[in-house]
Amino acid sequence: MSTAQTLTLGAIAGLTIFIGLPFGRVRSTSPALRAAVTSVATGILLFLFWDVMSHGVEPIDAHLATHRWPGFVAYAALFGVGVCTGMMSLVYYDRWLRTRRTTPLIGPGAAAVDEFERHTWFEALTPGRRLALLIATGIGLHNFGEGLAIGQSAAAGELSLALVLIIGFGLHNATEGFGIVGPMSGEAELPSWGFLALMGLIGGGPTFLGTVIGQAWVSPALEVVFFAVAGGSILYVVIQLFEVCKRFAMPTLVAWMLLLGLLLGFATDWVLVAAGA
Repeated sequence: MSTAQTLTLGAIAGLTIFIGLPFGRVRSTSPALRAAVTSVATGILLFLFWDVMSHGVEPIDAHLATHRWPGFVAYAALFGVGVCTGMMSLVYYDRWLRTRRTTPLIGPGAAAVDEFERHTWFEALTPGRRLALLIATGIGLHNFGEGLAIGQSAAAGELSLALVLIIGFGLHNATEGFGIVGPMSGEAELPSWGFLALMGLIGGGPTFLGTVIGQAWVSPALEVVFFAVAGGSILYVVIQLFEVCKRFAMPTLVAWMLLLGLLLGFATDWVLVAAGA
């Protein structure tokens, strides 16, 4: 497999995230359907959290199993700092956003005045779109790590492994689009096609970028850092989505749909494992 072929297939693996994104343009007034979509998205992200963290600790476990203590300490420190950075940066940014609302609500025009005081594009987004952007960012970090794995396996001459990874990650990414649009399912205004395209590029584009870097530079430490940061950011988003799911007041439906999303994520992983076998 040539470099151009590897990069092309790496791009395809990342862009399969667009398969689920058009669902964000489906309008529904049914609370049950909105609860189902959001819960499935939460389940998929729960799987991604497990997937990211398990990949991140693999090099750490390898050093620990062979008693290579300096390497173990270094990789464990990278992992810990990465997880903290991924989660707490979003926690503090969210807290900072809350302090930006300074206009007192004294009449019908107060909300409009407050909107004018928002100075960044991110602040002007609706809550659902803001959460979708955070999800896409977390998924993008995760997919960058996947791209590194594709590029490094190709660079090492393991072409069959690289092809299997591309197919498996493509299946993964196909479900991630649903995870991105889930928080927007309950909003009155549909997201634009441009916004959905941007979410797809943020979430899926890093797969291609990781493939490019992985082919040119093999760095397990870089993989650990990106998987750790992705894990921390996804954990923060999952906490937010749990709150959203709770507001629907449909615990039975939410539980079943959350399990469906979780098992859907594992199913794509099992396909990858079976293909690799």
